[in-house]
Amino acid sequence: MTAAFVAAPSADHAWGNYHWARGSNPLALDVGDNVSSIWDGHLDAAIADWNQSTVLSLTKVAGGTKPRNCRPTSGRIEVCSERYGNTGWLGIAQIWVSGDHITQGITKVNDFYFNNPPYNTNDWRQLVMCQEIAHDVGLDHQDEDFDNVNLGTCMDYTSDPDGPPDNTRPDEHDYDQLEEIYSHLDGGGGGGGGGRGNSGRAGVPPAGQIDLGSPNQWGQLRRSLGNGRVQVFELNLGAGRRVFTRVLWADPDRDAR
Repeated sequence: MTAAFVAAPSADHAWGNYHWARGSNPLALDVGDNVSSIWDGHLDAAIADWNQSTVLSLTKVAGGTKPRNCRPTSGRIEVCSERYGNTGWLGIAQIWVSGDHITQGITKVNDFYFNNPPYNTNDWRQLVMCQEIAHDVGLDHQDEDFDNVNLGTCMDYTSDPDGPPDNTRPDEHDYDQLEEIYSHLDGGGGGGGGGRGNSGRAGVPPAGQIDLGSPNQWGQLRRSLGNGRVQVFELNLGAGRRVFTRVLWADPDRDAR
């Protein structure tokens, strides 16, 4: 059974056609908390902000993985913080897809950088947390130029998150895009997490069998933006199954090394 909702005003920053399957509105999705205390408030704020959408219902739950490994859990998003080291990246969003449907996702934030200037601010932490979770539900960026005027959304890359305007929260255009992405219902069990619909979905690779912690495991580079500050990799698992890794690299002229 499928149903349609009234379309929102046209938006244009979906991440391809990738979205979570769902049998009812809003999409009920669990978000596993594997972050340190300094990140808890930022995770709470990002969940609250994205829940202002009419099509999302995110719920923070106990983490289902260890922050260092940050393995996925079928049917939900796991969010992890750790001092991952001098990797060059600030944040990572990974989605496992089967066809166009997201089946599990990960957000990782690297305290090697966020514990030191210039990234050890509430604004930088909130910007990255907000945007990486958004990627895990199928949003792309409204703007990918780090040096132009802020748009006032966390889906705008910037070198100055607090602006003006402030780039740490979603804006109405983001909510419009989410309504377009989730303007239909999918047949079957829907998109809940933590036992609410997707666990054990056929075609999802077992979390313990794939380790995507290193760049040489991310597959092929598909996009490189912002002078290489943003890159998207694709790992093809066959049978319509893929893993996408979206990477936000630290500014080499400003990083904390």
